[in-house]
Amino acid sequence: MSDLSKDIRYIKGIGEKKALALNKLGVFSLRDLVSFFPRKYEDRSTVKPIALTLDGESVCIEAMVADTPRLTRIRRGLDIVKFRAVDDSGAVDITYFNQPYTKDNLQRGETYVFFGRIEFKAGRRALTNPLYEKAEAQGAVTGRIVPVYRSSAGLSQKLLQQAVRQGLDECLEQMPDVLPRSVRESCQLAQTAYAYENIHFPADFDALALARRRIVFEELFVLACALGRMRGERINESGIRMQDHGIDEFWRSLPFAPTGAQRRAVQQAMEDMGSGFVMNRLVQGDVGSGKTLVAAALIWCCARNGYMSAFMAPTEILAEQHFATLSQMLGTFGIRIGKLTGAMSVKEKRVVKEALKAGEYDLIIGTHALFSNDVEYSNLALVVTDEQHRFGVGQRSALIGKGQKPHVLVMSATPIPRTLALIIYGDLDVSIIDELPPGRQKVDTFTVDESYRARLNGFIRKLVSEGRQVFVVCPKVEENEDDTVKLKSAQEHAAELAATFPDMKVECIHGKMAAKNKDAIMASVVAGETNILVATTVIEVGVDVPNAALIIIENAERFGLSQLHQLRGRVGRGQHKSYCILVSDHDGEESRARLSIMCKTNDGFKISEEDLRLRGPGDFFGSRQHGLPEMHMADLGADVQLLQRAQDEAAKLLLKDPGLNLPEHKELKSAVERLITENTDSFN
Repeated sequence: MSDLSKDIRYIKGIGEKKALALNKLGVFSLRDLVSFFPRKYEDRSTVKPIALTLDGESVCIEAMVADTPRLTRIRRGLDIVKFRAVDDSGAVDITYFNQPYTKDNLQRGETYVFFGRIEFKAGRRALTNPLYEKAEAQGAVTGRIVPVYRSSAGLSQKLLQQAVRQGLDECLEQMPDVLPRSVRESCQLAQTAYAYENIHFPADFDALALARRRIVFEELFVLACALGRMRGERINESGIRMQDHGIDEFWRSLPFAPTGAQRRAVQQAMEDMGSGFVMNRLVQGDVGSGKTLVAAALIWCCARNGYMSAFMAPTEILAEQHFATLSQMLGTFGIRIGKLTGAMSVKEKRVVKEALKAGEYDLIIGTHALFSNDVEYSNLALVVTDEQHRFGVGQRSALIGKGQKPHVLVMSATPIPRTLALIIYGDLDVSIIDELPPGRQKVDTFTVDESYRARLNGFIRKLVSEGRQVFVVCPKVEENEDDTVKLKSAQEHAAELAATFPDMKVECIHGKMAAKNKDAIMASVVAGETNILVATTVIEVGVDVPNAALIIIENAERFGLSQLHQLRGRVGRGQHKSYCILVSDHDGEESRARLSIMCKTNDGFKISEEDLRLRGPGDFFGSRQHGLPEMHMADLGADVQLLQRAQDEAAKLLLKDPGLNLPEHKELKSAVERLITENTDSFN
């Protein structure tokens, strides 16, 4: 059996120089090489008559060279070969730049297959630098489906195709089958050799579809098995056992009744914390569903048991907000609450750190400052992270490492389709808060274009005159940023609004500002002193201003649906009727369809299903922050059905063989362990 860990330098035909170029693409071993899948395919398997070709179409034509190719030297370093080619339906002008050898290679009267991009010039069809081969010798560059790979300097597509071919020739017949035979047969999946051959060099599109289905399923199945094993190991990890002191005392202290979903989430978490094993639970709820109350109840439980909690927020603004909210909820019980953020002075931080070390706090709230090297905790038993996907895995681990296996509660207001959540949070228990607290307003949402600007300004004036506040969100910070597309910038638009409403206080906030400046502006907004706040997506998560009744999102087509929903959640947090206006002049069909979804529903989970279908998972989490290994072939947006089947099959298999110790699971176990080892820093 071939050694798939073999360095590509030692694969026949590759060598040192080509290996270095492949390394830049993340290809180091034979396994990397055969798993370096094409990013797309060019269909060169069918030939079209010249007369049926379309402007801009990449196509194969079979045509005879109608005149002798002419070589012209335009200037030093620029040679042109021109000729005309014909078939029974029409003619095409063919030009080669700086390929003088084509003058002699292409013979008048001979028939060739050309592949290239058709252009219409002055009513005539033209091809520039097309690939070609004799009609009777098709198969090298035409007459087949051709893979197109990600590339880098020093590697042409031809070299990449040759390298992959060499890799496959070395190992294809001996490649281990990761999938147990029973799984492969019940799911009707192709065998490994067939799949790898046809994903790179497909015989036809049916073979390509079969190959892709097999490889995607395998990738998702191995991931599901890895997460299942991690969860199994975590469930058995001993932790601090909390006594149940009766949560009703906490519920009675509230000025409102918690929802059934909040009670259920707290009960599930308290059962975890009382089990003697470490809790790892995600509380996932829509914007404004009351996740902070769940955290407060668990912090109360910890304090009653004589332990302390740490609450980590992604921004200074949110840390301040949580400090105020939790102080209000827990202060009456004598729970000692501290705050530690990067914006505090050195002296303030030192005082808090000394108090922490001495055990003088029951709860500490802060940002990344909570896991600084010099921060010591006396008896940390619960770690809460808000908007958890905004922290790196290493940051969360650093905070958790401050205690002796503390319980972990992660909260997210980013609604994620259930199927995707099972993969992304596969090693966490999930509580979903699917009810909004009484009094939460439905936010009416409308889409308008620039022609409504005057009416929009009139609406701003009306609401502000009634005592309300307005948020305006722009896609960029300043005017000279990304000048390729005309977009509203926060700074420019704030100046326009200040001129339009000279009697109002207009402020601008964005991510490039110093933290203390942002905090000062947000304090002014929270205090009701600012009438209009113009911002970038820095206000996307968690900012709580109950008096804000209107959010206007400029160039709304530039945002993903889940992001728009998060932004909409900044209003409707008080007793006032609230509105979200999406401003877009973009007339693309897809953009209109996406924005209309926002106008039809306030249900974040329905919106997330659409977002996943339209844009894939990246939009939920930002680039590479969703706590998953990078997918080689699977698309979590398009492959939801396969994902569900892979999860079901993995669950069944792990039920029978949790440790993957049966002989028939040897290759699967190796693949799972390799995935976990190679992606230690990626998993949540």
